Amino acid sequence: MDYPPGPTSKLPLGLFINFLRDPLSVLDNISQRYGDISHFKFGKQNIYLINHPDYIKDVLVTYNSNFIKSRGLQLARRVLGEGLLTSEGELHHKQRQLVQPLFQSDQITKYANIMTDYTLRMSNHWSESEIIDIHKEFMQLTLSIVSKAFFDVDIEEAETKEISEYVTTLIEYFNRTRIPFARTIEKLPLPSNIRFYHAKKQLDTIIYRIIDKHRTSITTTDNDSNNPDEEKNQHKEGCNHKDLISLLLQGETDAFTSSINEKSKISKNTSTLKQHLVRDNVATIFLAGHETVANALTWTFYLLSQNPKEEELLHQEIDSVLDDNSNENSVPTIKEISKLEYTERVFAESMRLYPPAWAIGRQAINNCKIGKYTIPAGSSILMSQYLMHRNPRYFPQPQRFDPERWTPQEKARRPRFSYFPFGGGPRSCIGESFAWMEGTLLIATIVQRWNMWHELGHSVVLQPLVTLRPKYGMLMKVVKRKK
Repeated sequence: MDYPPGPTSKLPLGLFINFLRDPLSVLDNISQRYGDISHFKFGKQNIYLINHPDYIKDVLVTYNSNFIKSRGLQLARRVLGEGLLTSEGELHHKQRQLVQPLFQSDQITKYANIMTDYTLRMSNHWSESEIIDIHKEFMQLTLSIVSKAFFDVDIEEAETKEISEYVTTLIEYFNRTRIPFARTIEKLPLPSNIRFYHAKKQLDTIIYRIIDKHRTSITTTDNDSNNPDEEKNQHKEGCNHKDLISLLLQGETDAFTSSINEKSKISKNTSTLKQHLVRDNVATIFLAGHETVANALTWTFYLLSQNPKEEELLHQEIDSVLDDNSNENSVPTIKEISKLEYTERVFAESMRLYPPAWAIGRQAINNCKIGKYTIPAGSSILMSQYLMHRNPRYFPQPQRFDPERWTPQEKARRPRFSYFPFGGGPRSCIGESFAWMEGTLLIATIVQRWNMWHELGHSVVLQPLVTLRPKYGMLMKVVKRKK
C-alpha cells in the first residue's frame, strides 16, 4: 500500500495519548509537516488527515456515498441512538426528509421573535458591572430557544441549568469513548460512569415527558374531530407549521415505515423502536441544536473584547440599523437582519477562528482515490475545520480577527471548502440557516445594550470535546452601553 507521508512512531500509543491530551496541536503539527494529505495509525486503524479544500469536497460531496460517519459518532449512538446525526442510509434520508419543513427559510423566519425575546429576557437580568460566565449564559439561552422553537416548550431557568449540566456530562462521555479499552472502563463503577448514566437517565425522563405531552395533545385533537377525513387533510396541510415532535410522531406511521421494517428484523417490538426513533431525534436536537451556537457566541464576544476597532464598527452598524432607541425593549427583527452585514461577518470570522465543530470524521466503505492516493476500505478520514480555517494559503495572517474577510469579493476568491463550519454535502448540518439567523440576531440584541469586557486574569483555554468549548468558561464583565 502506497501511504501518504506521516508520522511513523515506534510508539503509536504515545501518538494516540498525545492526541487525546491535545488533538489540535497534534493534528496541526502533522499537517504542517506532511501537507495536504497525511497518514498515521492508531493501533491497526489507518487514519488519513486531509487538509485541502478539493480533497474535503471529494469526501463530503463527490464521493459522499462511499463514506459513513466516523467511529466516534457511531459510538455516540449509545446516547443519541439512531437520530439524524448518527443514522445512515435510508433511515437517515427519511428522517431528514421528515423534519426538513422545519428548516425551510419561510419557517425559520418565524423563529426570530423567539430568539430575540429570550435574549432580551436573559440580558434584562444582568446588572451593571456584573461578572458573568457568558458560556453558561449562552448555553442556557440557546437551549431555551431550541426548546421553544422546535418543541414548543418553555423550559424554566432552573431546568435549563440542570439540562446544560447533563449535556456537558454526555459531551465529556463522547470524548472518553475514543480512549483504549473504553468499553471495559465504562462498565466499572467509576464516579464518571455513575454521572454519565444518571445524566442520560434524567435527560431521557425530560425528553419522554415532552414527547408524551405532544402525543396526548395529538390524540385529543384526533378524538375531537367530527370529520376524520377533513381533519386528516388539515393535519397534512398544516404540518409545515408544526413543531419537531409533532412531525416525528406523524412520521411514526408513514415516513419511518420502510426503515422501521428494515430495523425490525433485529427488533421484536416495532412500536418500541418507533418510540425510540422519536426520542433519538429529540435528543439529537437537544444536544446538537444549542451547543454549537452557544460556543460560537461565546468566542464571538471574547474576540470582540480583544479587538476594540472591530467592536466599534459593529456598534456603528447596529446603532445605524436599529435607530429606534425610544423603547429600551426594542429588538432587531427579521426585517433588519439583511442590513446587519457586518454583524454577520463578525459571526463568520468568529467561527473561522473558533469553529464550533473543530473536526469531521468519516469512514470509507470501499476503496476510494483521494488525490493520488487510494484510501482503503475501513480507513478513517479526518478533516479539521480548525486547521483549514487557519490555513494561510486561504486566510492570510490567519490568527488575526478580520471580519472584512467575509465581503462578497473576498469570499469569491476562496475555494468552497476552505471554510466549512457546518460541514457540507448531503450530511451538512440541517440547522445551518437557523444558526446563522440566531447568531446574528443574538449578537445585535446584546450589543445594542451591552459591552462585554473579558475579566483580567481569567484563563482562556481551548477544550476540543465534540465541540470547541472554553475549558474554564468565559468570565466577562457586562457594562451598559452609553450611546
